[in-house]
Amino acid sequence: MGDGLTVLDQKTQDSSKRAMDKITNVYIWDMDETLILLKSLLNGTYAEAFSGLKDGQKGVELGKMWENHILKICDESFFYEQIENYNKPFLDALNQYDDGRELSDYDFNQDEFSPPYDDLNIKKLAYRHRAIGNKYKKGLQNIFDREMLSFWDELYNMTDVYTDRWLSSARAFLEKCSSGKVGSTSSLASVNGIIDSTDAKFQHINVLVTSGALIPSLVKCLLFRLDDWIAHENVYSSWEVGKPQCFQWIKERFANPNVRFCVIGDGWEECEAAQTMQWPFVKIDLRPGSSHRFPGLSLRTVGYYFSVVYGKDDAEHEEE
Repeated sequence: MGDGLTVLDQKTQDSSKRAMDKITNVYIWDMDETLILLKSLLNGTYAEAFSGLKDGQKGVELGKMWENHILKICDESFFYEQIENYNKPFLDALNQYDDGRELSDYDFNQDEFSPPYDDLNIKKLAYRHRAIGNKYKKGLQNIFDREMLSFWDELYNMTDVYTDRWLSSARAFLEKCSSGKVGSTSSLASVNGIIDSTDAKFQHINVLVTSGALIPSLVKCLLFRLDDWIAHENVYSSWEVGKPQCFQWIKERFANPNVRFCVIGDGWEECEAAQTMQWPFVKIDLRPGSSHRFPGLSLRTVGYYFSVVYGKDDAEHEEE
């Protein structure tokens, strides 16, 4: 019996050591004009990058369809009309005010949520945040009927064709980042958004930091099919606090000597914030033919940026 316990203890110690030795790669993503295309469709800059080869008006029409329906869904299913003026940087920001009350029979339309922003109304806002997180985890199939799901599939596919597979390629790349290797589908997101790949040496975390408001950004994640790879607790809105503050929170949240960060986006704010944090920054480029767009960006390229800051690790970012 004693020997058995000794072997068990040794296995536990070995497992704990492997967990501590793991390198955790945190990919910090921008949303618009990085993982998705929307603003550049609406203002025509995506089509302009193709020097007349793209129908700019079609792009604007697609963008308007997305924009109108996103706002409608935010209001109808995610309380946005009620909480638009109470934007928070992440859903868990009000956890301390949530008393854990069962919400299955809670009537959000009759709880008199309104100004002033006192403790009672903050608690009601915290309830809404929890309900939004639960809806996000359950996915679109628990929000829409079959007809509406079909509509969103069609709009997604139309936009993907127009953008030469930008959307599906970005999503596929997000999946590759989650596993660390091309073609791997064996990685699963845990409840805290950490991805354990089959490679025992690495963990992978996708985090989204967007300058948009929090609730529309979560809805975009669902509609653009990013929710399998970005957990709701890993979505940050820099709308009011700025990206440097969000990056600092992320650094503190995942503080560990074996954690490596990489920022991927198209804007100056995330670029400057990454430089301040001394993290690698991969700048997305809309122009056709660029290797820093979708399709185009590769794990090998991202691995190069990691190696410049953190040193080369041949076992990571291998591509077939």
